[in-house]
Amino acid sequence: MKSLVLALKYRPNDFTEMVGQNHVVQALTNALTTKRLHHAYLFTGTRGVGKTTVSRILAKSLNCQGSDGHGGITCNPCGVCQSCVDIDGGRFIDYTELDAASNRGVEDIQSLLQQAVYKPVQGRFKVFMIDEVHMLTTTAFNSMLNILEEPPEYLKFILATTDPQKVPVTVLSRCLQFNLRPMAPETIFEHLTKVLDIEGIKTDIASLHLIARGAKGSMRDALSLTDQAIAFGGGQLEEQTVRQMLGSVDTSYVFELIEALAHGDGKSIVTTSATLRLHGVSATSTLEEMSSILQRMAVFQAVPEYDSELDDGNPNSADILRLAVLMPPDETQLLYSICLNGISELSLAPDEYAALTMVLFRLLAFKPTSSDLYIEKKSLLEARIKDIVVPKDDKLFVSTSSSISTKDIDFRSVKSSFENTGPKSEVVPLGQGMLIPSGQKVPIRHMELPAASGGNQVPYVVEDIQPISVRVQKNSDLDNHIPSTELPGFIPTSEGDFWFELVESLLNKEVVTALARELALQSQLIARDNERWLLKVERESLSQSGVSERLEAALALAGHVIKLSMEIGRVTDSPSRRISAALAEKQLVAEKIIYNDPYVEILMRDFGAKIVPNSIKSI
Repeated sequence: MKSLVLALKYRPNDFTEMVGQNHVVQALTNALTTKRLHHAYLFTGTRGVGKTTVSRILAKSLNCQGSDGHGGITCNPCGVCQSCVDIDGGRFIDYTELDAASNRGVEDIQSLLQQAVYKPVQGRFKVFMIDEVHMLTTTAFNSMLNILEEPPEYLKFILATTDPQKVPVTVLSRCLQFNLRPMAPETIFEHLTKVLDIEGIKTDIASLHLIARGAKGSMRDALSLTDQAIAFGGGQLEEQTVRQMLGSVDTSYVFELIEALAHGDGKSIVTTSATLRLHGVSATSTLEEMSSILQRMAVFQAVPEYDSELDDGNPNSADILRLAVLMPPDETQLLYSICLNGISELSLAPDEYAALTMVLFRLLAFKPTSSDLYIEKKSLLEARIKDIVVPKDDKLFVSTSSSISTKDIDFRSVKSSFENTGPKSEVVPLGQGMLIPSGQKVPIRHMELPAASGGNQVPYVVEDIQPISVRVQKNSDLDNHIPSTELPGFIPTSEGDFWFELVESLLNKEVVTALARELALQSQLIARDNERWLLKVERESLSQSGVSERLEAALALAGHVIKLSMEIGRVTDSPSRRISAALAEKQLVAEKIIYNDPYVEILMRDFGAKIVPNSIKSI
């Protein structure tokens, strides 16, 4: 007897056998019942969710002749008439399936559309099913637009794709679109249970849960994995063999990791990670399994009465409930986010197991303060209060009672003791970060604390307290930044003042342009009389006769009819240098304002902030 794989053997033959797509089944069933049929259908969804299966069932519903040969359009095809049998066998002449992944050209589509002019030979409708339609070329899409919008009444188009984003909107607008959703692990688990009961395969619940999660929403993948697991396990399914086949992590290791994180036990985390490395378990599957368990823990923590999901016969439910009580909700949420982000980081690390350890240690680094740490800090505080120094009348009393605690101290009386010290008493509250100037004596007087019941007080005479000077380390960026007030290369002169004002007026009137403008800006006026002015420039190209003559003409328009003489040399007072000096001075003022700002000083000194070089701009 020929053996069929489970994915083909248990392929649905009608809408009643469809699993996990009730929204699509209901819409198509109602349309077939009321005879409100569309001419083009588009089924989208990931692999293995039933796109091709729905297409074939729809084709059978449109062409079913009934068991007696007198049937019509129905939502429940009989499956025994010639049309239904031939469609299931792939030999129905009026049902054509085209794989667009391998037949994507315009020639293939035109060859298919040439058949559209002929009426059905055997059935009621001619059905064209194009799978992976997003693989068609642009010209192929364009060639079918016209007939897709207004096909003959006997022609139906069924399109299927895993990537609807690549389908042109002109095609989408001509189709009735249905999105087949990925199936939930619980839905896959229930269907696998029924299939294996029919097959008589011995299995356990844990192995089916592993396969249901490993299928990632695809029923076809789930049935294929089940076939593989049956062969791997010698005719039966066991958790250990299925876990080994899938490369999944043993949940016991995951529970150990979560429990170690709840207790802050870093040593156990390292040990368990080393064990996972030894067994060759994928670090990615470890974080995925942790995310799944943490999600169920979070559900129980948020809604304790909603535990139906945990009470489903899963042998791990008890451990999940125990960890949900052990780990605080905020840590559960933090660890869940860390695991999700860590999955994408594993591929970036040279060693995925070292990366796994670092991901888990991240929770310990950002672990919120737990109640145990709070109790420990409180105990240390009480232990320090036992040795509190109690001064009275210039003498200090040290309490030796072992029973004193925070409950034995009336801090209101302590406050009143400070308030009643008198104007000459200089009281300095301790522990408030108050700095005492070096060399100043601060006497402590009139401070009383009620002694614990039964406590002995031992007098201890103290003269005066010498405060210790506090040294604060300077921030190099703040304290060592001294803006320079020197402007190198600029030495102002009296002739320079006159020349700068004159050039500025020429620029405002826009009477000098191009090289003449550069000559005026880059030159320095050395000497002048009623007939001749001497200018000094550094660039020889600016001393050309044509350039100086243009500047002379501009000066004549300003009322200075003179002759310019040129000298090559170092310039120290030109209009451009004065402009640069003014801008530099404004920049220095701006930097002083920022560096001397009290808020900036606090940020740089206390928080290590740094000013980005050249980021300060004068407005």
